[in-house]
Amino acid sequence: MTARGSAKMRTEEILNACERLYARMSFKEVTIKEIGAETSFSRPSIYNYFQTKEEIFLALFEREYLLWGDELEGILCSLPAPSLIPARIAETLEKRELMLKLLAMNLYDMEENSRIERLVSFKQAYGRSVSVFDAIIKSAFPAMTDDERRRMLLSAFEFMHGVYPYARATAKQIEAMAKAGVRYDKKSLYELALDGLQRIIKL
Repeated sequence: MTARGSAKMRTEEILNACERLYARMSFKEVTIKEIGAETSFSRPSIYNYFQTKEEIFLALFEREYLLWGDELEGILCSLPAPSLIPARIAETLEKRELMLKLLAMNLYDMEENSRIERLVSFKQAYGRSVSVFDAIIKSAFPAMTDDERRRMLLSAFEFMHGVYPYARATAKQIEAMAKAGVRYDKKSLYELALDGLQRIIKL
């Protein structure tokens, strides 16, 4: 195996370890020490690939955006009827729960505590998703002006920041809302994404 192939495998192992930990721990609880304990090599070796915990999370986030971009390109390549666009995109978001969780939690810290080259790589993956999303809307809704499309894109990506917390409210949050007399309607990621996208795209 080449050195590059070995480095890629170790990077993936680090990201997979981080993902497993994040499934059962909070962002603040996950440390490089914890991540190292989940890998097959020593903790100091992690610093050959990432300098901070935030860089690891940002790379995990980047991987999610790349996967989502692939799914969006699949929609673009076999463009469905305009009325089906929100449902198709909602389906991709339902599969990208980790991306939505990362989007809702601690993005500022991840970006602020990462080297510029890591941040640029992340922004490229993010930018690709925006571009493909835009291409889908432009192809499905050719009458939409550039300004209308830009505003719709901004609304869609702002909306995505809040999907995860609403779909995955904790038991404590639900209890507190009940005691405070605040109504909580439990909905899935797909249901929330579909409802929001239908309103934003305004079919």
